[in-house]
Amino acid sequence: MDSADPRALADFQALLTPAGQELLHAAEALNPREETYLRDLAALQRAAHASPRLARAALEIAILRREAGRKFADAGRLYFTRPALEQASPQEVSQYRSQRYRGFAHLLDLGCSVGSDTLALARLAPAAGVDLDPLRLLMARANCAAQPASFLRADLTAPLPFAASDLALFFDPARRAENRRAFSIEHYTPPLRIIQSWLPRCPALGVKISPGVDLDELRDYACEVEFISLHGELKEAALWFGRLHSGAPRRATLLPGPHTLVAPARPPASSLADAPQAFLYEPDAAVLRAGLVTTLAEQLEARQLDADIAYLTAERQTPTPFGRGWAVEDWFPFQLKRLRAYLRQRGVQRVTVKKRGSPIAPEALIRDLRLNAAEGLERTLFLTHLHGQPIVIIALPQPL
Repeated sequence: MDSADPRALADFQALLTPAGQELLHAAEALNPREETYLRDLAALQRAAHASPRLARAALEIAILRREAGRKFADAGRLYFTRPALEQASPQEVSQYRSQRYRGFAHLLDLGCSVGSDTLALARLAPAAGVDLDPLRLLMARANCAAQPASFLRADLTAPLPFAASDLALFFDPARRAENRRAFSIEHYTPPLRIIQSWLPRCPALGVKISPGVDLDELRDYACEVEFISLHGELKEAALWFGRLHSGAPRRATLLPGPHTLVAPARPPASSLADAPQAFLYEPDAAVLRAGLVTTLAEQLEARQLDADIAYLTAERQTPTPFGRGWAVEDWFPFQLKRLRAYLRQRGVQRVTVKKRGSPIAPEALIRDLRLNAAEGLERTLFLTHLHGQPIVIIALPQPL
């Protein structure tokens, strides 16, 4: 369903009628996928006697709902466009992020798209969503019909008609244009600098941005920067201004949990190990992006193997949600023949290869080791550096 096509509005409105809902249920019953789109479309038209346009609209929503199950527990009742689904935060992230807004009487979701974040905000206080796309606004109204939420079509580059001490803003600028990803905050739509005109009137502001943001671009913004990962995968960054700022300059948050690591007033200095010790730790991606590796190392009584590489090592195991740990079996300077002989002598025939700072591709190393994956012991190999020199660390196969 193309938001730029004016007929898409009529198609979507038709899907909201009782007849349209029956057609949508028939489409979902096919359990459709992109790979079987043409076959499913023909089957739906035969079974429902629907027009080709309406059948396509129903089938597209059914496919997106199926895919959205990875992000939303209640995906089966929501409406999406494909770009909106791809850019939407997972439900667990939206729900976590919305907790910052507790205590405010009114909430405003700027760039609300199909309303997935508005939905989380409206569970705390009456919320209004603003977007320029009329189709996404229609979907947002349907998605939030059971919540105290309203929606307004407006251009965010125009002055906002809102200002109140009990109002908090959430801003989600578009990070794609014409299917191309925007990497700079000044290439967002609208660019991040627009918030400078909002903050004097509404100082409580949260902004969703790409987790790959260049931190140097944020130097002129007086905000807390939070990196959020879900099940070990870095999902997004959030900027918190004014009354939503916790006081910490940077934060790494891991979901589910939440588990949060904050930057101390004085970050600890990096401490380098002389050699890999009994345990090796791989910090979560949110910890890496937040620049909190040395903070985590201090908690674990661990040291870095190399100043430029985020693997940590320690003599004692310390359970932590902020990274995965492995028991180290051995290590030595990397040399293919030596590694191959080491593994064969010990009956190791299956390996998982992880790397930081090594140019060697894991799949190439596994091929060159010429192991018999059908039988034998298993180990995890870490290709990395110790004080700038390439080494391999052999660890037991499963994280602790």
